[in-house]
Formats: sequence, C-alpha cells, structure tokens
Amino acid sequence: MRFINQLIKINDHKIEVLIKGNKGPLVIVLTGMGCSFEEWYEVIENLSKSYRVLAFHRQGLGRSEIGAGIQNTASTISDLAEILNYFQIDEPIYLMGHSYGGLCVQHFAKVHPEKVAGVILVDSTSVDLKELEKLDLPVLNQETDQLWIEKSLEYSTKSEQELMKILKPSLNEKQRQFPKTIQQKLMDFQVTPLLYKAMASEIKEWTKDAEVIRSLGDFPDVPLIVIGRDKEFTIKSELDNGIPEWELRVFEEKWKEFITNQSKMSLKGELMFASHSGHSVFLERPDLIIKCVHKMVQRGDSVPAQT
Repeated sequence: MRFINQLIKINDHKIEVLIKGNKGPLVIVLTGMGCSFEEWYEVIENLSKSYRVLAFHRQGLGRSEIGAGIQNTASTISDLAEILNYFQIDEPIYLMGHSYGGLCVQHFAKVHPEKVAGVILVDSTSVDLKELEKLDLPVLNQETDQLWIEKSLEYSTKSEQELMKILKPSLNEKQRQFPKTIQQKLMDFQVTPLLYKAMASEIKEWTKDAEVIRSLGDFPDVPLIVIGRDKEFTIKSELDNGIPEWELRVFEEKWKEFITNQSKMSLKGELMFASHSGHSVFLERPDLIIKCVHKMVQRGDSVPAQT
C-alpha cells in the first residue's frame, strides 16, 4: 500500500499532501472550510483499497504554509494544478469536494475540463450562495460573514496555547473512533493560528469567487454525482441551538434548491440525498460517499447507490 504524507514546494509555499493507495484511478478530495483531510479518514482508508486517493491541506491548513497572495478558490485550483504537475499526473482525475471544497472543485472543472474524469459534490457550496443573504432570517442572519471574518482574524493573532484555552477543541463521537494518531492531528489542526488567517481570506473572497466561477460558462459535460444533506435530519439537529424552526425550514429549502440545481450542471448529472446526515456527510454517511465513488468509476454498474 502506497502511503505518502509530505510537504511539497509549489508556487511560493509548501503544501501538505496525503496520497494513499497504489492502484486504480486517482480520486482527489477537497475538504470544506476549516476542515482537515484527517476527518475523511474512514472514506480515504476504504477508497485506497481500490483507488489512489490524494488529499491536501489548502494554504494555512494543517502543515501547509500560506503564500504571498490571497487565499481563494483561484489559489486553490492553482495549487491543485501544480500538485498534479509535481507528481507528474496527467491522466483524467475524479474530483470530490465537500462544502467550500465543492466550490473549488467547480472552479477547477471549468478551468481544466480536460483533466476531469468525473465530479462528486458533497453538500457543496453553491455559486448562488449570495442568495442566502437575501433570506429574511433574523436569528440565522446574526452570524454574518463579517463577524466570521473578524473572529477568524482575532484567532489568527493568538498562540496555539491561547487558542487551546479559548476554543477548548474537542472531537465528536465519530472522530473519537479514529486511531489515536489521527485524533491528535485533528486536535492540533484546530489550534493552528494560520488556519484562521486562511479562513478569513476564504470567507472574504467566496462571494466574489462564486461570481467568477459563474462567469466561466457551462460546467463540463462530465459524469457528476451531487449529494445533499438530509433536510429533516438537519432541522431536527439544529433546533437544539435555539434557532426557530421556521427559519431553519426556509434556509434548508433554499439549500436543497442549490443542491438540486448543481445536479443539473451536467447532462450526466445525478442527485441524491444522504439520509440521516447533516452537512458532514463524510462522517455521518461515509458508506454513501464510498458507494458513489465506486458507481462513478465503474460507470457500467447499473445498480443505483442506496441513500
């Protein structure tokens, strides 16, 4: 079993890259905002038995350095293109992106359609994300992008020890089932000041990024599977946070509309919803993600993935 976890120098910075598996097509995982590829442990472990899997930490995440420019979807797809060059990968790749990582995948697929064999979007951020700001949701709208940016910038000035005291990092039930070494990496990941500097830039830029991606024209006509979260499961989970149910329903209906529209980007698009899962489908329904990758790679298989 091939296993690489190393820092490579691309552009003007070092990027932490994970490669696992030594046979089959190449599957690339792009994580969500503020998320480590270690959270995908179960998915990557399973997929690496049949495929080569590559994941990387964007600038500022994990052990990756921050370059001189801004951190946005353009910098991410530039880094991904350079990673492929570094490892001399010139075959078409299967791209899988979660949340903000899904926005990056959409950008890459439009700029480099010839490099893409297929795309899986996992509860992905939409290029129409600015429509969420128009929703009249008094409680939910208190958490603005600007507040998120300010808090991230504040955290970025702290030491790891200070962040440990402020954030009191913890793992959820699923993460506590991972090997101890992975658990420690996830804990360390949360208290790295550069993470928050990178997040502040990504949040500041993502509405503009979405407009850029929209302006690039049609999504390539490649195999596409779009996975959305379970609306009712998500609403029930969020009620404990004191958010009015009617607000959650309005928001989740709009999110479901975004996810549905993403599946229409390609004539080869397919839509499914991950029952009993919120936003973190890779943790709550890794089985579904694994089935979708198998289904896409083995396109001749007529058995539909179970949701």
